[in-house]
Amino acid sequence: MIFKRISILFFFLILIFSKSVLASEPDEKEISAFLEQFFQAKASLLINEEPDSIAKFYSNKIKTSRFALQMETRRSSYINAWANERNINLVNVSNKILRERIRITNDQVKVFLVNSLRMDYEYRNQNLGPQWFGIGTRHSLTLKKIDNEWRVIKEWYSDPMEEDPNNVPVQRQRFPVHFVKNKEIPYVPSLNQRKYNRSQAVAYADKYAGAAWGAGNDHRYNSKYADFNYQGGDCTNFASQVVGDSEGGGLKNTRGWRANRQGGTVAWVQTDAFKRFLISSGYGRVIATGTYRQVLLPSSRYPQGAMAQLQPGDMIGYIMRKNDIDHFSVVVGRDANGYVLVNSHSGDRYHVPWDIGWDKFTKFVLVHMND
Repeated sequence: MIFKRISILFFFLILIFSKSVLASEPDEKEISAFLEQFFQAKASLLINEEPDSIAKFYSNKIKTSRFALQMETRRSSYINAWANERNINLVNVSNKILRERIRITNDQVKVFLVNSLRMDYEYRNQNLGPQWFGIGTRHSLTLKKIDNEWRVIKEWYSDPMEEDPNNVPVQRQRFPVHFVKNKEIPYVPSLNQRKYNRSQAVAYADKYAGAAWGAGNDHRYNSKYADFNYQGGDCTNFASQVVGDSEGGGLKNTRGWRANRQGGTVAWVQTDAFKRFLISSGYGRVIATGTYRQVLLPSSRYPQGAMAQLQPGDMIGYIMRKNDIDHFSVVVGRDANGYVLVNSHSGDRYHVPWDIGWDKFTKFVLVHMND
């Protein structure tokens, strides 16, 4: 009888202990609510430039948390330095979390999510109306409760607006509002003798711009192709799709330039190999390579600057501090002030001014697609 009473008491003690543990475990709805507040605060920081407004989401006692806060502050400083140099006011920012996965482990929470951001801007002293662009980012975060409050103790993401605010290229001239057709660029017959479909290429770039605000296809990449975001980046894979998919530019794939859901050839996915293929195939031609200032300055050959020659569907390669191309983007149009806009992957960009995220040391490779 005594043994039975002890067993019952032991059972109830275990039950009470279990309930208390369950009650203390993080709740996914609570975590999701925290993430909504956190990402809205990060977005607002881009406008208000007040680091104290997001400091409560971090812990100054943890090195990786302090670093994450510093990166957000630097990001805000950069985009505002860029806007000031371009005579632009950032007027509004919108933010939404597209997808998230939450994994609770002991006293920490691991989160993977996809975020979409819209940035509205206006040109100062010009009655051009509001302009906007969209970006998309993939985030890996670690959260922990400290003093009964959630804190971000670690965060990683590939940010299209991560750059040194002290190295924004200086703008000294205005830009033509309309694209200039360069009659000096001869048509070079491509491998299949078919014309490049620029309008379809731009439509493809808009549809499959991924997580960027404004993109189509439910903010997802084209499932016909592999995603290389975690294998060095997906920018060239995307540029190749824009040029070579039948839904896009429609240029003929070759044995050395093709891809599917399992992967792609070197020329399809690697930046410098892609550039070499475009030139050797006759699909494209480099019309200029230089710094921000150099590709914009008027010359005897390009009276309005080399950038003015680019058409929707053309490509821009980005060289950082070596001679290798680090990134490719697709020209999709201009804003109301004539500034060239691009789409790309890694991070995802939709109608973003072409030089955001790059500094005064970057060299730009302007590739005109033959049509």
